[in-house]
Amino acid sequence: MTQIANLLQDTMEIITQDIMKNGQGVLTPYFKEEVLFSAEDLHKKNEDGISILFYLQKIYPDEWKNFFERIRPKDEESRKSMMDEISRWASYRGQTAKTVRGMMYYRRALEIQCIQDKNGIAKLDHQRTNSSYQDGESVADMDLAIADIKFTYVVSCQVYGMQKVSKDAKEKARYLNILNLMMMYPSLRIAYIDEVEAPNKDGMTEKTYYSVLVKGVGDKYDEEIYRIKLPGKPTNIGEGKPENQNHAIIFTRGEALQVIDMNQDNYLEEAFKMRNVLEEFESTKYGKSKPTILGLREHIFTGSVSSLAWFMSNQETSFVTIGQRVLANPLKVRFHYGHPDIFDRLFHITRGGISKASKTINLSEDIFSGFNSTMRGGNITHHEYMQVGKGRDVGMNQISSFEAKVANGNGEQTLSRDIYRLGRRFDFYRMLSFYFTTVGFYFSSMVTVLTVYVFLYGRLYLVLSGLEKSILLDPRIQENIEPLQNVLASQSVFQLGLLLVLPMVMEVGLEKGFRTALGEFIIMQLQLASVFFTFQLGTKTHYYGRTILHGGAKYIPTGRGFVVYHAKFAENYRMYSRSHFVKGLELLILLVVYLAYGRSYRTSSSLYLFVTFSIWFMVASWLFAPFIFNPSCFEWQKTVDDWTDWRKWMGNRGGIGMSGEQSWEAWWRSEQAHLRKTSVRALILEILMSLRFLIYQYGIVYHLKIARHSTSILVYGLSWLVMLTVLVVLKMVSIGRQKFGTDLQLMFRILKGILFLGFVTVMAVLFAIGGLTITDVLACTLGFLPTGWCILLIGQACAPMIERTMLWDSIQELGRAYDNIMGLILFLPIGFLSWFPFVSEFQTRLLFNQAFSRGLQISRILAGQKDIGEFE
Repeated sequence: MTQIANLLQDTMEIITQDIMKNGQGVLTPYFKEEVLFSAEDLHKKNEDGISILFYLQKIYPDEWKNFFERIRPKDEESRKSMMDEISRWASYRGQTAKTVRGMMYYRRALEIQCIQDKNGIAKLDHQRTNSSYQDGESVADMDLAIADIKFTYVVSCQVYGMQKVSKDAKEKARYLNILNLMMMYPSLRIAYIDEVEAPNKDGMTEKTYYSVLVKGVGDKYDEEIYRIKLPGKPTNIGEGKPENQNHAIIFTRGEALQVIDMNQDNYLEEAFKMRNVLEEFESTKYGKSKPTILGLREHIFTGSVSSLAWFMSNQETSFVTIGQRVLANPLKVRFHYGHPDIFDRLFHITRGGISKASKTINLSEDIFSGFNSTMRGGNITHHEYMQVGKGRDVGMNQISSFEAKVANGNGEQTLSRDIYRLGRRFDFYRMLSFYFTTVGFYFSSMVTVLTVYVFLYGRLYLVLSGLEKSILLDPRIQENIEPLQNVLASQSVFQLGLLLVLPMVMEVGLEKGFRTALGEFIIMQLQLASVFFTFQLGTKTHYYGRTILHGGAKYIPTGRGFVVYHAKFAENYRMYSRSHFVKGLELLILLVVYLAYGRSYRTSSSLYLFVTFSIWFMVASWLFAPFIFNPSCFEWQKTVDDWTDWRKWMGNRGGIGMSGEQSWEAWWRSEQAHLRKTSVRALILEILMSLRFLIYQYGIVYHLKIARHSTSILVYGLSWLVMLTVLVVLKMVSIGRQKFGTDLQLMFRILKGILFLGFVTVMAVLFAIGGLTITDVLACTLGFLPTGWCILLIGQACAPMIERTMLWDSIQELGRAYDNIMGLILFLPIGFLSWFPFVSEFQTRLLFNQAFSRGLQISRILAGQKDIGEFE
């Protein structure tokens, strides 16, 4: 024991200051993500007959082969006994258990470094023999103790206490999985919020909340270490994730704190660099501005799953390398973006913590810690000699949810005081850099899309008023048409957004060579990367603009699971209807009207093409990108199932307890939730913007042949009479369905028959006497559909006033009719292409090109597991 004490004293004399100065903690927030896959989870098949284990075997064939050879099950009994090993193998390829394993490499690296330090001491100390350092297990225990002093890993699982006492099998399984991780890694600590009911001084029962830290003990128990009473429930005050971090930060140790998301990984070779990174806090090269946040780069390990994952991987790689490198130096506007940054713990816990947590406004809590650090005199740097693994979203809906969450957060940032204060305190050039690299990027994206609208509505006015015709037919203008075409042709290339990919090409060129960068860029374009990024432009614009106008942004969970699956048509429609499909169809109608009413006098079709090519591309991307990047979307059987599911969802009338996924009516009401909580000013602006849809009807009716070139206001008045007649007929059908639809089917059919005969009679008279033509009918459709949509939007905005009247049912049925029409327009091309088997094969190759190049059987995964053994 004396030798051990002397060894510990000598070791501590050399490295105690290093321990206290560079002690490191890691904090990870956790909610309800899957931790370890059970045998049931691994073998459970989805609707395509695919189990998670089968999927992982095909995605990681070499790793599975090597692992299977290592465990070597000889018979069925040994296979069952090895299921725990298989469960860990599968879980480590997810995005939760992998994080815990990766962060514990820091502790392993410290153990190895401690052994190396002691060996150096032994060589210098002539009073002891080498055997004294290698004798017994106590020396190894001392290595572990030193590593535990220097490193702590706290996972803040706010619902761990509820999961512990839950009777729900799934929640109980999560608790047991977390407990299993604590047994596997003795240095792992779990922090959670404990809710206790106890009598107060008055004898009344009240809830008391505690922050609790536990560790694993023995084989199946957890032991409480600390318990701190809280003034109330933290998540009632602020957002869930930042409060989850704030209540647990007190349990971390050391002067450095690394924040890690539950979708990251780490590597042992990178963990050895942590000592060097921590020295950056005391580096003299920064002068008086010592770093308060050390930024690290990330290695995206999900890029090979699909083409979408590859796009996101390249985009993220360029941001965490060349992007943050420039933000940190020379621009000095790098903040914290939820990445594996290392905080000066003492600096931040004495200045408000690492997360601002006010509800709604601090939705993107990560960047506010960067704002807070900068405003309080901190210095944020970026270091690329160390990296941490990161798992990015790999499915279309997951990626869109993530982009929507970030756009919502930027909208709230725009409304926050932090942006205002930083803008006031920065110098002019730093302020411009700060603007464009934060909210300015989203504001510019919104302005870009709004410019398209202003441009097309301006063109609509020119073509319907006749101004464009008089301008183009002017002899003086015709001489300059050709130079105008050349200018438009040159700038249309940049409208594709090619400049935005320049940083990505530069970074790949620096790391892999410019030939590789050029090749990857070409492959990305062939895999329709431009379609994907144009679609995400619409996501950013919609959610950022809605947050600016109405506020009330909410956290959108993205999930951490395996998502190479087919999303149903109804699911895609619910997710993208208001953000993309409505806007895409509006632009489509604008382009069609501009084409139809300007064709007669345009001398060159190339002029129209150059002017509108990029807009047509954007319309196609917004309408069909979710289906292009949806696996198996063009398989005939999937298409039939999607149509059946869509009709069932649209026909469901809803009711109490119905979710938006079950009923169109419940979804339609939830889509208007932001209008019920917004300000009067926002509602007035919403109504004023809706009035733009009346332009179509006003312009088109004067171009009808039945109008006979009349410019009288009576023509416009008669068009409104027709519109009101249509709405009255629809109301009669609705009332008839309610009164006669169930008990008096014959009466309802007679009513519909009378209305149909009346419609045919009126149309026949107009064709025979009034001079109505088929072209006029199509033109009226283009004119009246936007008017109906305008009435619908105004009705939704005024819902509190008209909800109790008879008009509300009509508004709801009008909304159902429009969603039916939009769904049919979107579904027709999908149904048509599903007739051709090669389309589905081409789509599979498009989405999973990298997987094919590695020889993976993606087609078998998508088609379903048929008669394949689990351990094949």
